[in-house]
Amino acid sequence: MTDAESTAGIDTDTADVATHLESAISDALEAREAVAVVHAGSDCDPAVRYCRPRLAVENGLVAVAFDGETWLVETDTDAGSHPAEALAATLCERVGSETILTPARLPHDAALYLEQAGFELASTDVIERARATKTERERERIASAQTAAAAGVRRGASLLADATIDDGHLVVDGEVLTPDRLRIAIDEAIVSAGAFPAGNTVVNPNPDHRPSTLDTGDVALRPGEPIVLETAPRGPAGYHGGLVRTFVVDSDGGRERRAHVGVTQSFRSAAAMLTADTESVTAVEADLEAEVRAFGFENADAVQTRVTGVGLEPRERPRLGGDGIEPGSVVRLESAVHVADGQWLRIADILVRKTADERAIYLPACSRSLEPTAVLEE
Repeated sequence: MTDAESTAGIDTDTADVATHLESAISDALEAREAVAVVHAGSDCDPAVRYCRPRLAVENGLVAVAFDGETWLVETDTDAGSHPAEALAATLCERVGSETILTPARLPHDAALYLEQAGFELASTDVIERARATKTERERERIASAQTAAAAGVRRGASLLADATIDDGHLVVDGEVLTPDRLRIAIDEAIVSAGAFPAGNTVVNPNPDHRPSTLDTGDVALRPGEPIVLETAPRGPAGYHGGLVRTFVVDSDGGRERRAHVGVTQSFRSAAAMLTADTESVTAVEADLEAEVRAFGFENADAVQTRVTGVGLEPRERPRLGGDGIEPGSVVRLESAVHVADGQWLRIADILVRKTADERAIYLPACSRSLEPTAVLEE
């Protein structure tokens, strides 16, 4: 059985996304002289969920199409055939065997069913392009996830603020404070704030953004060393936040203080840059890096910057170097400085570009201070 529905039949909570996507698809269909856009895959696929956010299927296959007027949806709970085969038959009845547009990563079996029905397939990135700019409702969902991320980081900061020093280790309530203990506390606060950690919470990620504590999660954290907290929780509607903070307990200043000033300045510069104009990912990353290096970090490997979109995935388009950060984009910006052997100072926040006439702003989160007590005083 096929689920066919118009925009008017979509619930109001997702109507703005549907209207945004349908407008983009209609333009693509006209420009390419095609009759529909089709996608298929797991209901967990972010692109599939973007097309049909209210799918009730869990861990199943879905095929979706929009022909400029109506959405067609098939799931593998419908008896009789593969969703793409059933969708192809219904779509053929509606529009005939003409050219259809599909994502380049359409599963091979789905492509075969569509071709067997007589359709000619052509590649399109229209769904990804639509996802690259966010509607007001999507921005609200990302902001909600970011609020949960901040709650997690504040919980981590509270443990660090309560820590005492015993034999060169940080101790809380008589027990050493480890990366694992800190991560669990952060995740518990995220859940209490109404979001899901989604396996994205890391204490002290390495330069490749992978946990560097896989084998040292039970090793006590130390005073005077940067402690990086990274999290990207997922809200109930599927949208992610993205937040990184670095704290130092009992800091003696020095290199990490200078790095912190440079990183903080880089965020101010990037916001001004994106307020003025549309810039590429590469240009913004270069601006972040230049601002940090101006504070004396000249070694080639001393500074890392990263800019990506955020939404149904923790990192999504715009993310390639040439991708433009257009009005409507929501991006995660990160600057990092190598301050000692194996130690990095990292900060990341989410920046929102609403329109070309409005100032780019960071979503509210928590203090960027190196002092954990500063986060608790807000």
